[in-house]
Amino acid sequence: MEDALTVPGPPVTIVGAGAAGSTLALLLARHGIATTVLERRRQPLTHPAAHVVNATSLEIWEKADPLLASTVAALSPPLSELGTIRWASDLHDPIADLNFLDDADEVAAVRTYSPYLRSHVGQHQLMRELWAALDRAPLVTFVRGVEVEDLSVLPDGTQRVGLTSELGHEDVDSAFVVAADGANSRLRDVARLRLEGPVLARMGSAFFRAPGLYPAGATRPLLTWIYRPDFAGVMIAHADDCYVLMTVYLHPGQEVAQSSRTYWERMVPTILGRDHDVEIRSTGTWEMTSQVATSFRRGRLLLVGDAAHRFPHTGGFGLNSGVQDADNLAWKLDAVLSGEASTSLLDTYEQERRPVVERFAEYSVANHLRLDEVTKVVGVTNRSLRQATRAVSSPPLSWLPARVMAPLAERATRLQLGRTAALRGTTAAGERARQHVVDAVPGQIEHFVATGLEFGYAYGGRLVDREPGEQPVVDEGVLRHRPTTWPGCRLPYLPLDDGRSVHTLVEDRGLTLLTFDPDAWESWVEAVGERLPVPVVVREVRPAGPRPDAVRLLEVGERGAVVVRPDGHVVWRSGQPPLQSGVRLALFLHRSWGPVWSGSAARATAAR
Repeated sequence: MEDALTVPGPPVTIVGAGAAGSTLALLLARHGIATTVLERRRQPLTHPAAHVVNATSLEIWEKADPLLASTVAALSPPLSELGTIRWASDLHDPIADLNFLDDADEVAAVRTYSPYLRSHVGQHQLMRELWAALDRAPLVTFVRGVEVEDLSVLPDGTQRVGLTSELGHEDVDSAFVVAADGANSRLRDVARLRLEGPVLARMGSAFFRAPGLYPAGATRPLLTWIYRPDFAGVMIAHADDCYVLMTVYLHPGQEVAQSSRTYWERMVPTILGRDHDVEIRSTGTWEMTSQVATSFRRGRLLLVGDAAHRFPHTGGFGLNSGVQDADNLAWKLDAVLSGEASTSLLDTYEQERRPVVERFAEYSVANHLRLDEVTKVVGVTNRSLRQATRAVSSPPLSWLPARVMAPLAERATRLQLGRTAALRGTTAAGERARQHVVDAVPGQIEHFVATGLEFGYAYGGRLVDREPGEQPVVDEGVLRHRPTTWPGCRLPYLPLDDGRSVHTLVEDRGLTLLTFDPDAWESWVEAVGERLPVPVVVREVRPAGPRPDAVRLLEVGERGAVVVRPDGHVVWRSGQPPLQSGVRLALFLHRSWGPVWSGSAARATAAR
């Protein structure tokens, strides 16, 4: 770690050491590229935000730093403790539970998609491990406690980031700058790029420790949705008897936003019961939005993570999509900086990532609104919340001073929540309301199980071969996933006979051709390799399990091939041997990769 502002000029400067920025720095280090990571905080985030870590994120971290991946995976509680989601009229009055691990066959299937499972790791835990990985990476200069003031471009194209800290002002020059500085990105604003999309709600939260909240042997839900006349929100269980409690508010003048600590010191004991010991560790507020930047790139400035897109937390794809951004971008920056590719390759970053994050956003918003099916019986819905939030933020209500508007917002909230008293079930109407919740809860399964999106996101665009009329066979919807080598998809997981997985065969540069018939394909590459615009390395697939199962998984037969790029996504495949399909592969590479790749670089790499 380096605290001083004497920073060497790196090929890449990354502003922000969150999940996206840290992952990108670690991946670039794997490629041999030095980076300087600039972070305004001196200590890792201690207030939990994201908590869902997808298996694909762990796979990416394993590639960047195996110790990081194994450490983060070990932080997650056992699978048996992660499956219960609860709806309640009070923390101690449960109405209905949903266990998304009840489908044993589906859980068994998920275990075949990756060496990892979707994990529950609070961001306050995760950031410690990411920062530790940055500190031990020899090609990463990690500078804490600095604020970015501006970004300028020198005549030769060099990107100059202006910094301030307690030591004064200094400039850092680099070939590329990556804005990983979050939803309120200073670099995005300097570049005059915007996030576009609606604000869905304003949120307040408290992070606290409450030992013994659930007695030994009792079910400790991962999430508990609570609907009381004085409070509506969700409680998230974390490690070490810690929890996050979240609620909504309409106006920034309300107590939960204006005097956050005071509000939660009163409400947390009220909700938990005053016989519990509570230590409130931190509080915070934020806006729940569904927004995507107008562009992910401005010259040699690139946006990743929350600087480029934001989703509601109802889905768990915010942090994970930032990790995917880094995975998509790292090998492209490496290709450009090494001279193998032109900067136009970076245009494919947004072309590929934008459709994926827009789908994640659509899914997350749908989850947010789908919750209404449970609570509409008592008139508490996220649709009405969104309308109220928009009204309070727009004229004429936005013209009213906080001293007037905040009490009105508090009153409106109390009136709305008052109807949740029916969920106590003390009347016939209340019993009907509770039964409605019981009946509606099973329909929330897609909120918590998104295996199809987690493993099935795919890329299109110029770098992926799509034959005219070819239709995807990967999209099984949100819940289910079918592993496939359909071009654009992530290469399926396949254990090899040496104990590794097929993903370890993929080269960090150029393209990797995977086949069960290496002799034929090596002969073809040897014959035409110097004329290809991008290097192609042949690797034999030798599965650990039955060979027929592996052949079916890769979907190209015994003599075909799957071509994969450095981030593990398939770009081309054929079930025919090179004599029949080699010309098609060569034409695809010249047409799609040739315009952005250097033939001389390809020949030099192939020669090695």
